[in-house]
Amino acid sequence: MSSSFSVLLGPLTRAVTYTRWLHLLIASVAGVLTGFLYNKPFFAGGWLTWLWMAVLPLPLLIFAALIPVVRRIEGLQAQLLLIPGPHGVEARAASGIATTPSGSWSDRGRTAVWLLLRLGTGVALSALTVQLPMLAGAFTMAAAGRPSHLKGLPAIEAPHWWYGLLAPLPLVLLAAVAVGAGSLTAAAARLLLGPSAAERLAELEARTERMLAHNQLAQELHDSIGHALTVTVLQAGAARAAGSPEFTERALAAIEDTGHQALADLERALRLLREDAPRPTDRPVLTDAERLLESARAAGSDLRAELSGPLERLPGPVSREGYRMVQEALTNVLRHAGPVPVSVRIAADDGALELEVRNPLPVPSPHPGSGGSGRGLRGIRERAALLGGEAEAGPDGAEWRVRARLPLPQLR
Repeated sequence: MSSSFSVLLGPLTRAVTYTRWLHLLIASVAGVLTGFLYNKPFFAGGWLTWLWMAVLPLPLLIFAALIPVVRRIEGLQAQLLLIPGPHGVEARAASGIATTPSGSWSDRGRTAVWLLLRLGTGVALSALTVQLPMLAGAFTMAAAGRPSHLKGLPAIEAPHWWYGLLAPLPLVLLAAVAVGAGSLTAAAARLLLGPSAAERLAELEARTERMLAHNQLAQELHDSIGHALTVTVLQAGAARAAGSPEFTERALAAIEDTGHQALADLERALRLLREDAPRPTDRPVLTDAERLLESARAAGSDLRAELSGPLERLPGPVSREGYRMVQEALTNVLRHAGPVPVSVRIAADDGALELEVRNPLPVPSPHPGSGGSGRGLRGIRERAALLGGEAEAGPDGAEWRVRARLPLPQLR
């Protein structure tokens, strides 16, 4: 029995029931304001008055639906009053109700249907909100032996006590109608004010772009922080083994410089993750590759580098991703082979950018792909594929080679 009462009375304890009720009552304001422009005999009183309130504003609402911003206003109001729960950014996005201006005639048409439906439902519920409590009062007066002659209601000429049994029924009916009308209005809002196919496609593309950007940030953090930690560990170990104050001083300076670079990359990535922050333009490019080479040399590697071509004129995406690919390749050498001789070649011409990193191949090979996770090399291949190029890594004779080729437009 208690569960039955909770099912019946549960909606009356929810705040959204009354916000939906208010949403529909607000809709009847257009009818009331329009009615003030007319005098009798347009209003004969009673139910005919409510009928005119539902008819007179129709041309005005159809005209309003043609204004793009009206859809945004209606969407925001529907989200706040018709959808239960918190109204944060994520909750509003998941409500299924759009809050963008009309972008097509289809959006305007659906907005017009929504305004007319809301007006009709709102006027009907407003009439019941006024009339049904009056009817309950009339039954109560009749039960007390006082005849009722309320305007718009049937006159009760013969009062009797049993009218008291009927007094709660109008209020129960009003509550049931309010709950049902609110639920149906919320469903209609999702249908008529929901995003169009074009808006859904745009949202999907934006979500995909955000996902790709976050994946790229994760890869960059992996490359940058991994490189910094690897270089730092090797430099600290070499300084301890050397036992030379002069070498230790150089190692500490190199560790400090590498740490500053890693912190700058981390701060840049965190700024990108904040939606309200401007997109920074200080990402390292291939013209900054010398600092990578110096950090590898400071870690003990005998590094030989060959840089050729107009690196300063490379397209931004190619230059930035090329830098990260070289960084990851050097990190793999230091992490898995230690301070061994390394050769780096970065060559740009009018057709492609070629990146190549070579080092002696230990036996057995500790490189990714022969025992490691291979995440870094997978990241190099993914970066190359996104730019329309290709990358490969593996043994080449007595050496381990990482090679990438990225297509370039005509450089001028």
